[in-house]
Amino acid sequence: MTTLSLIIPVYNEENSLKSIVEHTLSIQKDLGKVKLELIIVDDCSKDKSFEIAQKLANDNIKVFRHNKNKGKGAALKTGFMEATGDFIGIQDADMEYNPKEYIKLLKPLLEDRADVCYGSRYLMQDNRRVLYFWHTFMNKGLTYLTNMYSNLDITDMETCYKLFKRDVIKNIAPKLKENRFGFEPEVTMYIAQGKYRMYECAIQYNPRTYEEGKKIKAKDGLRALYCIMHYGGQTAPLPMQFLVYIIIGGISAIVNIIAFLLFIKTGLNLMVSVWSAFIISALTNYLLCIALLFKHKARFSTIGEIIAYIITLIIMGSLDYYCTYFLLALSFNNFYAKAISSLIGVIGNFLFRKYFVFGKKN
Repeated sequence: MTTLSLIIPVYNEENSLKSIVEHTLSIQKDLGKVKLELIIVDDCSKDKSFEIAQKLANDNIKVFRHNKNKGKGAALKTGFMEATGDFIGIQDADMEYNPKEYIKLLKPLLEDRADVCYGSRYLMQDNRRVLYFWHTFMNKGLTYLTNMYSNLDITDMETCYKLFKRDVIKNIAPKLKENRFGFEPEVTMYIAQGKYRMYECAIQYNPRTYEEGKKIKAKDGLRALYCIMHYGGQTAPLPMQFLVYIIIGGISAIVNIIAFLLFIKTGLNLMVSVWSAFIISALTNYLLCIALLFKHKARFSTIGEIIAYIITLIIMGSLDYYCTYFLLALSFNNFYAKAISSLIGVIGNFLFRKYFVFGKKN
């Protein structure tokens, strides 16, 4: 028998947990021959959520608990690993999302037209509750950036309603590292990289206020931005990767200048100041490449990667010197000679990092 498993992550939801479980169970009559399984994962709630969940437990409602609070992403990972359904989705424990929408989300998967289906809050709706501009702006901005990195064309990356075929999420779940709301961009990047067939369906959304218990905060938006770059950078389209590398190069150059001026101010001689600032700048560049653009240890071990990076610095440093010298010999003025050499250096450094230092093994 085909089974739909819905994961319900819970943290301090004593006021709504019982209602959302009952509401979710009510869709069974509309699922026809599809059996419904609920997986409640209590993330070490401080209220009576776990006690309520235990009372609700039966053959079709499984309850699990974290011994310490880890975050929504961690609760979802626990649920994914415990779910037994052919299709596995997410249902928040508040009342913002209507479980009946899963009837629509399930259709393209049952018809084998999709491997994943997202419920979008920003596709055409009959009506909606108006709340926070900046919250919506952040969601749409993060979705837009996700599309730029993944080459997808989704309208709502941050939506709670994500439905997966069992083999898709069972393959992705062991890779998941984000314990909080960074789960949303992380899992989306894995879906894009896995080239899974993806659909979206318009859903109704009834957002709650922070006074009513909304938990996501501005810091989660910043974390999502980092996750998009960290998990998506390595497979982003080439122009996007190059753009990010220019930003990384710019930050490294600023670090170089600031470090140089500080060393000079402390009384160090010119040579020591230049080389010390260069080493700090190079280290900054390396760490930013790992954090925002390329996959760490994709080709080499950490030591091998550092050695390859140093080799790149030597090659590109030498190229910069001889290119500048050659252009000056051709009567280019100092500015143009150095500008052309720097442009060649930026392109060369990017290509060396992409295909040599952090390149995938053949």
